[in-house]
Formats: sequence, C-alpha cells, structure tokens
Amino acid sequence: MDIAADKPLFWPLWKRIIFRFVFVFLVLQMAPWTWLNVIPYFILKYHYQFTDWLVNWGNTHFFHVRQVLVSPNGSGDTSFGWAQLWLYLTIAALGCIIWSGLDRKRQNYTQLNYWLCLFARYYLVMVAAIYGIMKLFAMQMSFPSLHQLATPLGDYLPMRLSWMFIGYSAPYQVFSGMMEVLVAALLLYRRTTTLGVILATAVFTNVMMLNLCYDIPVKIYSMELVFTCLLLLVNESDRIICFFVLNKPAAQCSIYQFNYTKKWMRITRIILKIAFVLLAVSMPLFNSISYYKSAHKPPAKSPIKNGVYELTQYSVNKQPVPLLITDTLLWQDMILENGSGSIKTGENIFKRRYNRSYFNYSFGSPKRTMTFQENIDGTLLTTMKMQYALTDTNTFKLWGKKGNDSVSFEFKRTKRHFQLAERQFHWLSEKNR
Repeated sequence: MDIAADKPLFWPLWKRIIFRFVFVFLVLQMAPWTWLNVIPYFILKYHYQFTDWLVNWGNTHFFHVRQVLVSPNGSGDTSFGWAQLWLYLTIAALGCIIWSGLDRKRQNYTQLNYWLCLFARYYLVMVAAIYGIMKLFAMQMSFPSLHQLATPLGDYLPMRLSWMFIGYSAPYQVFSGMMEVLVAALLLYRRTTTLGVILATAVFTNVMMLNLCYDIPVKIYSMELVFTCLLLLVNESDRIICFFVLNKPAAQCSIYQFNYTKKWMRITRIILKIAFVLLAVSMPLFNSISYYKSAHKPPAKSPIKNGVYELTQYSVNKQPVPLLITDTLLWQDMILENGSGSIKTGENIFKRRYNRSYFNYSFGSPKRTMTFQENIDGTLLTTMKMQYALTDTNTFKLWGKKGNDSVSFEFKRTKRHFQLAERQFHWLSEKNR
C-alpha cells in the first residue's frame, strides 16, 4: 500500500470488496462530523433526528429487535443500539454492492485507505484520551461506598462487582489510565503509530473482554473499538509478522504517509492536528479536573453523622411494631453518606437496587425536617418529608407521614467495620487470607 509508488498497486477482488464494506461501516460508526462539540447543535440535531428516524424505520420494517426501541440511557447496549448496529451493517453491505458495481475497474484504494486509517487513528486517540485522563484522576470507577460495602456480595450484578473491583484500587485505575493515555500519545505520531496500534489492540481487547464477561452494557462500543484497532493492525500485518514471527527485517511503514503537494495543504494539516490535540486533551482534562474537585470538596455539615444505622424502634399510628427479620417491608437499617442514603427493605417507596432502596436526602434547619428525594433523570424529586430529632450523637428519631399512616422510627449508629475499606496491602503474606 505504498502511496508514493510509481506503479499503481493491484488489490485482488476480495480485498477491494472487503475494503468497501469496512469503509462504509466504519465511517458510519465513527461519524467524524459529530466529533467537534463546537459545531452548533442546531446543525447536528438534524443528523441525530434523521439517524433516530432511520433506526426506528429499519427496526419496524426489517430488524424487529424490539417493538418499541429504548434509546441509550447510560447503557449502550439498548435495543436502539442493537438496531442501529444492524442498520449500519445493512447500509455497509448495500453500499458495498452498489460501490462494487459502479467502480469495478479501480485497481486499489490506497489513498482512500490512508484517509480511513487517519480517521481511525484519531478516533482511537480521542476515545483513549477521554477515558485515560478520567482514570488518571481515578474518577471513572469510585471506591465502594458505605451502601455497597453493606450489601451482601451475592446481591450484586456482575457489572457492579467489576466496577467496585477496579474502583477499590486507585493505583490500578491510574495505571489503566496511563496505558490509555500512552495509546493516545503513540497513535498521534506516524513514527510511533505501529507500537500504538499494538498497544491499543491489547488495551481495548481487555476492555471488551471485561464488558463481555461481566455483562457491562458497553459491549457494542467496545467491540467497535477493537474492530477499529484490527483495521489498523491488518494494514501493518506483513510488517508485524516479519518482525515478531519470521525474524526478518520489516519494511518501512508507508500507510500513514501522504504526499501533500501544496504548501497550504501542509500548513492546514499542521493547524488541524494542533487543534485536534488541544481539543482531545484539554476538554477531557478540564472535565476530569472539574469532576475531581466536585467529588472531593468537603461535604456540607450534616446534623446526623454518616454511617450505618440499625432500627431500634418502630411504630405505626402510635402502635409499636415488632422488629422481625422476616418483615420484608420493615426499614431494617439506614445508611447515610454525604447526601446519599439507602435502606434495607423490600418496600418500593424509593428506587431499588441490589435489595436496597436508594434515595437522596437533605436537612432543613428551621423545622428540623429531613427531605427524602429520588433522582429521576438527573432531577431530584421530593418523595417525602419527616421531622427528626437527635437523642444523642449516635441516635436519631424520625416521624411523619408515610402513605396514609403516621410512622416513627428510631435508628442507632452501629460500629460496623468493613475490612475491604482498609485498602490493605502486604509485601509479606504468610498465607492466603
């Protein structure tokens, strides 16, 4: 694929057909026109509206993933995501057929392959920089919270287990971020791209396997990243096999070389690359710093301490209720941690996850009220309000209306100790613990 060669290269038919399919599919997946957030939204919104319509139309008439598609909502593997994948594969196949019919005589796509590889490189740079910088601040996966530590291991879904596994160790998460940032740096420069592609394939394959094996709902996206890495890897397969397998001298890489004949082309290339590097680094860096400051700012002073509280008294309409373990609707314990709370109960008054009910809370000083809130799509909606009183530094009472009943609770702070929160590390270990 030497662009500078005097004699045009001849690609076999199968290679030209595969390239046409891959080109159409990757262009649709990468969507380079959506990379720049500086583009006014009113321009890009038509693209998103058309994509939504086309995915829904394709699903209704051909794919039938689900009758009503669910848009991406934190999960990238929703029915909409799968319908969109089938749509792009279908368009790529149709585009390949039409392209092959109209362009039968072309001997190769060397120059077009250069541009595809260029955008694939920069796409991987952008993704690696975003997630890598976030991990450098140990902000993608957080250390297990009190709510998570108090939840039995068997109640967790695989994704949450893997998230806590990585979040537990800040050094490991930072190391993962360093590898992704290194991938971005190596892929930016043509001389180091080969090493960057090899490292990127290893890094993103590991991410893909985590997603597949722990049911993390970013499977489509991670497979797409690995596919993009494989495109670049295949382009250099001859050189890589020579060096690593056959123990022969590898030829000089020419895939990323292009002859910019005009001076304005060379200047424009430099300006665009500088702009891309600034955006790819500065935006995730700014966002990560802001998120880090927000997550590590001192918590607001609270009249009730953070901790795990066990229920010691409960009454409904002034009638004491026995504290039975078999009573699934009982508020058996309450955990408070910097505005985030959870209750061990089978009651559905709050959002339930992992056999606990989760809520946000705040205190009102004039009437000593505790406000329970639920986070609905980023908006905090008040679920109930109760009055509270401190019996001592470790005990508080709550009373008010719950549904149609007047209820009162007394909670006492426990001295619950979680070994996992100790962040243990031992060079010398005499036995498995």
